[in-house]
Amino acid sequence: MSSTTIKDSGNTPPGAGGSQLKIYNSYNRQKEEFKSITPGHVGMYVCGPTVSGESHLGHARPYITFDVVFRYLQQLGYKVRYVRNITDAGHFEEEGREAEDKISKKAVLEKLEPMELVQKYTNLFHWAMEQFNTLKPTIEPTATGHIVEQIGMIQQLIKAGYAYEMNGSVYFDVKKYAASYDYGKLSGRVIEDLLETTRELEGQEEKRDSADFALWKNASPEHIMRWQSPWGIGFPGWHIECSAMATKYLGAQFDIHGGGMDLLFPHHESEIAQSTICNHVAPVRYWVHNNMITINGRKMGKSYNNVIKLTELFSGDHPELTQAYHPMVIRFFILQSHYRSTLDFSNEALIASEKGLKRLWDAYENLGKLGVGSQESGVDSELDSKVKKLLDGFDEFMNDDFGTAKVLANMFELVPVINSMKDKTIPVASLSRETFELLQSKFKTWIEDILGLTSINAADNEKLQGVMQLLIDIRKESKSKKDFATSDKIRNELSQLGITLKDEKDGGTSYSFD
Repeated sequence: MSSTTIKDSGNTPPGAGGSQLKIYNSYNRQKEEFKSITPGHVGMYVCGPTVSGESHLGHARPYITFDVVFRYLQQLGYKVRYVRNITDAGHFEEEGREAEDKISKKAVLEKLEPMELVQKYTNLFHWAMEQFNTLKPTIEPTATGHIVEQIGMIQQLIKAGYAYEMNGSVYFDVKKYAASYDYGKLSGRVIEDLLETTRELEGQEEKRDSADFALWKNASPEHIMRWQSPWGIGFPGWHIECSAMATKYLGAQFDIHGGGMDLLFPHHESEIAQSTICNHVAPVRYWVHNNMITINGRKMGKSYNNVIKLTELFSGDHPELTQAYHPMVIRFFILQSHYRSTLDFSNEALIASEKGLKRLWDAYENLGKLGVGSQESGVDSELDSKVKKLLDGFDEFMNDDFGTAKVLANMFELVPVINSMKDKTIPVASLSRETFELLQSKFKTWIEDILGLTSINAADNEKLQGVMQLLIDIRKESKSKKDFATSDKIRNELSQLGITLKDEKDGGTSYSFD
């Protein structure tokens, strides 16, 4: 890769050969030089989706953002444990009785058990992430799979005097915590404001204070998701889930905690409070938050009828859309803005991104077809220096709080140079062999490995369909000749690649990608 990648030795962090990675820490509201707790290793937790329904456009930004963070840390040489949870309990009730009723009604309407419904939307989420070419997290724990750990943490909080039981429910004592700790620093809220702005939800009269939040809720007879606990039958609060799972898989303190800005309060603020009391240390070194997506200048919300599901985005089947958009266009669109800036979605912006991505990808493919120049004497020193500087900027901008937008801007400055070499208006030999090879290797590393982009060319899909049809025809011919060894080999090897063949009753064969 670039000069920023070096082998880890002692306390020298990977990537220290060039500019050092700096991350904007939401907790301190400033950029800080990144130093992992354990040299050469990074622990990262990102709040995953609440799988009570289908994923929408708002889910695309955090998971694409932190996929790039994950990829880049690995590229720098770190061994990363990336934990992203699935919220399949607790959060439903946090928003009040209406959210819980909706889950129940939807499960009945679709004739599914609650966990069947959860699995359906978890599968849809995973499918959408695959379309975006996001890497799978190292560990993907579920809230329902960690009830024991959550109960254990709640017991610790009660023993320490920072939580209390009331009518089978358990609440965190925010006022007591705020008396000794800096509660509200992450979100910028003060305790007095919290007391005035806390929403009235069912069970508020049980609390000692309206700012207190639920760690465990007593389940009413009709509640569909319930577990046995020392306080009776109930279910966990939303916030305790992430504290328990992060502690289990990343330890008392870990490097990076990510999520959208909408989670600053109350979720992440509550996580800090719970984990600090249980583990006797601040849980996270670097808090990283992506900004929100707006649609045509308006916040995305049901009242505006502008919540766009990812399946609708890919199919174009939504009133706000003028066409279908390839998942890579969405990914590229998101990476063209800094993750901390607001990002306004519009058809015009996405159409422009589609054209931009195609232009960049075409240049990348053209670059791969060019042979290295053979004449060092014909080097244009000014052009050579300009190309080197633009390439060095990739590392510099990415190390400055993951500046993907500036990296892409430098790539687009290199596109005319690449296209001119392809058209032979600029000889390949205008660049030194070292610079040309660096140009080829860096484009591949950054476009594919770090930014995670793939081709959107329709021709590529047509080629794939042609190859698949050829394999299906060969397999069919083999079966007709009773050459089952060849037939089975085609099916089995495609299966290993994640492609399933299905023989239909009419004699045809279909295929699907796992």
